[in-house]
Amino acid sequence: MTKSDKNVLTLLEATSEDVSLVGGKNASLGEMITELVPRGVSVPGGFAVTSTGYWKFMKENGFTEKLEKIMAGFDPKSIKSLQKTGKKARDLVMSGDFPEDLKEDILSAYGDMCKEYDKKGVDVAVRSSAVCEDAPDASFAGQFETFLNVSGEKQILQKIKDCFASAFNDRVISYREEKKVDHLEFAVSVGVQKMVRSDKASSGVMFTIDTETGFDNVVLINSIWGLGEMIVQGGITPDEFYVFKPSIGKDGKNPIIRKDLGRKTKKYVYKKTGGLLEKSVPQKEQLKFSLTDEEIQTLARWAVVIESHYGRPQDIEWAKDGETGQLFIVQSRPETVHAPEKRRVYKEYEVDTNKKPLVTGIAVGDKIGQGKVKVLKNISEMEKFEKGDVLVTTMTDPDWVSIMRMAAAIVTDEGGKTAHASIVGRELGIPTVVGTENATQVLKGGDKVTVDCTKGSTGRIFEGEVDYSVTEHNLEEIPDLRTKVLINIGAPEIAFKHSFLPNDGVGLARVEFILAEHVKVHPLALYNFENLENKEIKDEIAKITVEHEDKKEHFIKELAEGVAQIAAAFYPKPVLVRLSDFKTNEYRNLVGGELFEGEESNPMIGFRGASRYMDEKFRPAFEMECQAMVRVRETFGLDNVNLMVPFCRMPEEGDEVLKIMGNYGLTRDKMDIYVMAEIPSNTVLVDDFAQRFDGFSIGSNDLTQLILGVDRDNGKLKDLFDENNKAVRKTIEKFLWEAHERHKPVGICGEAPATTEGFIEFLVNCGIDTISVNPESVIKTYQEIQKHEG
Repeated sequence: MTKSDKNVLTLLEATSEDVSLVGGKNASLGEMITELVPRGVSVPGGFAVTSTGYWKFMKENGFTEKLEKIMAGFDPKSIKSLQKTGKKARDLVMSGDFPEDLKEDILSAYGDMCKEYDKKGVDVAVRSSAVCEDAPDASFAGQFETFLNVSGEKQILQKIKDCFASAFNDRVISYREEKKVDHLEFAVSVGVQKMVRSDKASSGVMFTIDTETGFDNVVLINSIWGLGEMIVQGGITPDEFYVFKPSIGKDGKNPIIRKDLGRKTKKYVYKKTGGLLEKSVPQKEQLKFSLTDEEIQTLARWAVVIESHYGRPQDIEWAKDGETGQLFIVQSRPETVHAPEKRRVYKEYEVDTNKKPLVTGIAVGDKIGQGKVKVLKNISEMEKFEKGDVLVTTMTDPDWVSIMRMAAAIVTDEGGKTAHASIVGRELGIPTVVGTENATQVLKGGDKVTVDCTKGSTGRIFEGEVDYSVTEHNLEEIPDLRTKVLINIGAPEIAFKHSFLPNDGVGLARVEFILAEHVKVHPLALYNFENLENKEIKDEIAKITVEHEDKKEHFIKELAEGVAQIAAAFYPKPVLVRLSDFKTNEYRNLVGGELFEGEESNPMIGFRGASRYMDEKFRPAFEMECQAMVRVRETFGLDNVNLMVPFCRMPEEGDEVLKIMGNYGLTRDKMDIYVMAEIPSNTVLVDDFAQRFDGFSIGSNDLTQLILGVDRDNGKLKDLFDENNKAVRKTIEKFLWEAHERHKPVGICGEAPATTEGFIEFLVNCGIDTISVNPESVIKTYQEIQKHEG
């Protein structure tokens, strides 16, 4: 008997060539068991009811002609018709009986599983696997039925029939209409796989690319306590881990460049009578990561093996068995959103508003949507929804898909990046904001709103239809230049996206955004946490740093992870990280800042940069910063990171700062260490600074104000602040010549090239080596340089 004649195949028999027989899901499982288990990837065994078995069930019950009549009356434009047609078809299928030979084959395969696992009535997962469900150009995974914690012959047969009937779920019918797949030539295979007892441990999903941008040098892992169904439903926010692929498996490296603790308040566990039961997660477990570093690295390593085997990015489900402690891969399918992309065009969005958002949450995608708010409490209200509305609800599941595809945007109270709303919004290209917590209370039905997902990881919902522009750039027209163009980056969340811009690396990675938005606490308040006497401040710090007993680790971790995300985005291109350059008033604004900072009348030329690092009281904060940079380079393996000292007034300050850095192994023989040229003394004492540093980066803003004696923050003097002033130009021209005479590279990272007419021409004529600008100015900077390089 050939494979195609069999009603049932073991997963060991199935391969990637059997998609038309067992569906993409089961074919992938079979392929992994055969090819990847020998390479160390663990996959639970099982069997699949084939499409041959499905058609036998349909034909011997006489359903073919009856289904033709039911589907003939279907009106694709009517939600009522969809619901009526789907119910009729499902009821028909559920009325059928299994042909004897099909029933015997299923129960025989299940009996073999019971023997293999030495357990009568072994617990299994029963999953539908449709022939088109996981095709490379469309996934819509989750539309078909899955049943967990199924055991015993009676339950197995019932759930397999339920899976057959799910071929006519409303959402599946709608999906086939969209993909122009014939409803009656569409079969369902059913996979029966040994359950992994993740109800006693953890489970989740992972992707071999970043899901929002398509950046492919990381593995993204999401993890929760209990069974994985909770993660798709979106009732919680999972733990999230980014793993840097080039460092996976390297001796002495920990490639986990980012770890974010989720909001894991509930989980699914086994119900004694079968199926699942929702339980609350104890507070202590909520504050723990649901995977160890070793487990994260194991999963990431497996993800890379799976991706390499299939030759394309993958969307993978995994589970940890709480009884054995083992990790397993339970499913892998092609990632369908970014995998087909050819990045010839780069789109830039610019929102024109100073309004405060009504609501914020986790952004999915990178688009903008506008429309009238439609708040729906549950799926029974879907008939109220009209094409072009903004769908606002608590959370979605597969039954919502038929109206989700009509939405201008989607907003939910709950969920993370791998919740159902996120998956569907991403695949449909619909701006989606999840995890807002209060959108259903704040947003009012009928009001017009703008949903903005273009500013990194934070999605914003504004009142009214806010003006915005979209600019498209053809990346194939970018010239090859002598002058290198680099990017200024402050927020780690936008780094992956902007890595797709043409660039030669990062000329200014600012850590101030990381300090303000991720660390949030003054470094000395963390360093001296145990000795703080202000209870209110101490309690606030404890809340922010809840995952760390040692509060110093909060600073080091958040700073290192922020820098690492930027460095990973551009690896192996050089990334020049400017060490912290907060001024006194900015440090004072951090939590606990008033305990360690006085007030300065002119902080712009006050206690900042190198003078801070050397200060006996502040030095412990700088040493924590050094430890963070060591973690980025040595632990994470991001050796493309170079460092830059800001506001270094005197060469002797440079000596002292380099000495402190050297105590932590941050030395010029291992990396380039630059100094900002932003003070007249830097340009006058070129020889002295050139002996101590590997290069210079001109900070045109500070340099201009100090040459001209103009406070750039004083609006009354704005007309005097001019980088094109003869004194500024002559200083830069002479400085460039003297630095090049000493064979030191010089770049510029201030705003002048992007904002001052004629300045790029001046810099190119002076022979500047690099020009680093904000992302929105990159394309026009290339174009402007090309004009003048001739």
